[in-house]
Amino acid sequence: MTYLMTAAFLVCFFMGIPLALVMGITGIVVLIAMGVPLEVVAQRMFTGIDSFPLMAVPFFILAGDLMNRGGTTVRIIGFANSLVGHIRGGLAHACVVANMIFAGISGSSVADASAIGSIMIPSMEKSGYDLDFSAALNSVAATIGPIIPPSIIMVIYGVSVNVSVGGLFAAGFVPGILMGLALMIVVTRVAKKKNYPTSEGFSGKRVAAEFRSSVWALMAPIIILGGILGGVFTPTEAAAVAVIYSFFVGKFIFREIAWKDVPHILFQSGITTGAILLIISLANVFAWVIAANQVPVKLSALFLSATSNPYVFLLIVNILLLIVGMFMETGAAIILLAPILAPIAAKLGINPLHFGFMMVLNLAIGMATPPVGVCLFVSCGITGLSLEKVSAAAMRFVIALLGVLLLVTYVAPISLFLPKLLGFIR
Repeated sequence: MTYLMTAAFLVCFFMGIPLALVMGITGIVVLIAMGVPLEVVAQRMFTGIDSFPLMAVPFFILAGDLMNRGGTTVRIIGFANSLVGHIRGGLAHACVVANMIFAGISGSSVADASAIGSIMIPSMEKSGYDLDFSAALNSVAATIGPIIPPSIIMVIYGVSVNVSVGGLFAAGFVPGILMGLALMIVVTRVAKKKNYPTSEGFSGKRVAAEFRSSVWALMAPIIILGGILGGVFTPTEAAAVAVIYSFFVGKFIFREIAWKDVPHILFQSGITTGAILLIISLANVFAWVIAANQVPVKLSALFLSATSNPYVFLLIVNILLLIVGMFMETGAAIILLAPILAPIAAKLGINPLHFGFMMVLNLAIGMATPPVGVCLFVSCGITGLSLEKVSAAAMRFVIALLGVLLLVTYVAPISLFLPKLLGFIR
């Protein structure tokens, strides 16, 4: 059955069938060959999304859409520019800082790439920045979205492997900041080489004014993350609070959301949510077939026969995930691989939160690598540039993030310090 499963999966994949359907079709083919009633398909699809933590996904998506429409993005960018705009290449630095702040609201790379990029890329082009540089920077900076919590990907991982979502959220803070600093170092070098402009000099009054203008927007991540890490509410409850807060601010404070906009916002959020939940539900069918054929057991034996050294194992997994991330949607990759790889990591004594966060970070970087880097496609859509041109310009930034990935992989306290401090690790 393993050979049939592999053949069916590869045939469907190389035919260009969407990955969700690839997993569903493969599962059905194997179930028929096993003589299992097809009622199992509907049962496993329902079971796959019948999860309280997964309710956070549509809420975070809706909160991000409300924030985008409600004027939060513009104010965050203004505040970020007031902080770093005076540095050489100031707008590029502001793009990174804005993505870091927005990451604490949306939890999605695609949302960050679209919201920040639609404003920052045209502004950078008008200020004399190369268009491919601007598009590439926005694409890679958006990968911080699922790293600094909240994070839709972390919710999916936590549900898939039964790991604390709050612990994963806590693990993302320090690496997320390191990612931003790494990108800003690259920006500084390029800006000096190409003599990119600065904005007006640093002004405390300007920072104060921009802070007052954006304080309601900046309060969102504080409320969401403070509530989760402080034990006031669960990640799912935090997502619901984020929706209420983002609607209140957009409608009654910034007054940029009209009642007539609400159906369209809900419709767009529903489309995004439906796509994600379809992947999760069909992946659960595939996961059941994999478990029934003892694929995890066989792969575990294969890995452990190859090496019992956890450092070598982490290197192999990183290489595997970097390749997978180039071709596969992040959520699907986690649902497919996490239940297989996490138990092996546990057998080798690797902390579950450390391994889980490493997987999330690795696959997040994959969102900015060709040929299926979704963040690259967002920036290509904004600029009209080819995928090849944006991808080439993005490589210097991707290399910087790979350095952060190596640090996180082999220096576990970088990601585990905060979870330990907050009591997620005993």
